Amino acid sequence: MDIAIIVEGKNDRSRLRRVLSEEIPIYCTYGTPSTNQIETLRKQVGRKQAYLFTDNDSSGKRIRGMLRDAFPDAEHIYTRRGYPGVEKTPEDYLIEQLEKAGLESYILYPSPDPAPWSKEDQI
Repeated sequence: MDIAIIVEGKNDRSRLRRVLSEEIPIYCTYGTPSTNQIETLRKQVGRKQAYLFTDNDSSGKRIRGMLRDAFPDAEHIYTRRGYPGVEKTPEDYLIEQLEKAGLESYILYPSPDPAPWSKEDQI
């Protein structure tokens, strides 16, 4: 699947990059996009399946609405209302939302924490 994700800012992109394969392009609106910025995003995304992942605040909702018009076939990924933006969303919740969007094959899952050592293990 050829996909692209659109987020609001570079901090959102950095946060997603921690849990997504490098092969997935993540584009930024850098705030409320102008007509020219939306056209640039359209060219960057091209024929890829777009995924929109904006903050769950008034600005993010406004940006999502603008992007919805520009990318009517886009899939939507949401963060929980209590989190102050995509960049502050815990990684486990980001992974859960990416899984819901069907992107499991692109997720970089954290390695499980090794079991804590006990004194018996050292003998």
